[in-house]
Amino acid sequence: MKELQERVAVVTGGASGIGYALAQRFITEGMKVVIADIEEKALDEAVTALGAGGAQVLGVRTDVSLPEDVEALAQATLERFGAVHVVCNNAGVESGAPFLDIPLTTWEWVLKVNFGGVLNGCRTFLPLLKEQGEGHIVNTASTAAFATGLPTFAPYSVSKFAVHALSENLDVELRTAGEPIGVSLLVPGMTKSRMPDAERNRPAGVPLSESPERRRVLDMIRGAMEGNALDPSVTAAQVVDAILHDRFFVLTHPEETIAAQRNRLHAMETGKPPAARKPSGAE
Repeated sequence: MKELQERVAVVTGGASGIGYALAQRFITEGMKVVIADIEEKALDEAVTALGAGGAQVLGVRTDVSLPEDVEALAQATLERFGAVHVVCNNAGVESGAPFLDIPLTTWEWVLKVNFGGVLNGCRTFLPLLKEQGEGHIVNTASTAAFATGLPTFAPYSVSKFAVHALSENLDVELRTAGEPIGVSLLVPGMTKSRMPDAERNRPAGVPLSESPERRRVLDMIRGAMEGNALDPSVTAAQVVDAILHDRFFVLTHPEETIAAQRNRLHAMETGKPPAARKPSGAE
């Protein structure tokens, strides 16, 4: 896509953090915006704030883990704006514990939202983009898609690896077929967001971990976010640039991400296991 003015963007997880920043940036670019979020109060507040300057904004409460909710999101977008051009599958959650203490319900929740939400978004919106003959999909992963080993974060890392694989395969498929639809993988490192508090939205049956290690990791992440974490507006600007220049990888912290990949390659070459990640490097 070479032009965003008067086009339509859909952003899941749009009521806070990176999603909200994406919506703000798209509005700045002259786009009409649909934000989806599972938190209704936060969603209403975000729509009011984003539309205060006269922007055209629609909010749709959506549980991205449910295909029918994502289909309803697409229908609401078409009914309001008649088209969709950019789809940001950004909604995500995080929960965990030491591996053997993670219940199956936690695994199911994290994977259904983080990977299932991206899968549902791609399956639902890609046919619409193909019908229009243009569009761009942005899937949010994490540096955790390249660097494992952060204590208590196994479900999150697994889900983000899956998002990476899905996005890369989809991009190759579309390019090979000559489809005029771009795919970008957003790989945020430490960015100011509400991720450390994602368990606020956990469904019944997903317990909070009482592990001291878990609390320590989350406290360190919160401390880092209060320090030198990247402002999400910077990330949003990088995403817009990637859309306009049809770039796949959007690395907010390229040195960290590339170093993690080199660490893995070194392990493959030497047979030594990759080094564990430090909690302060979480995202």
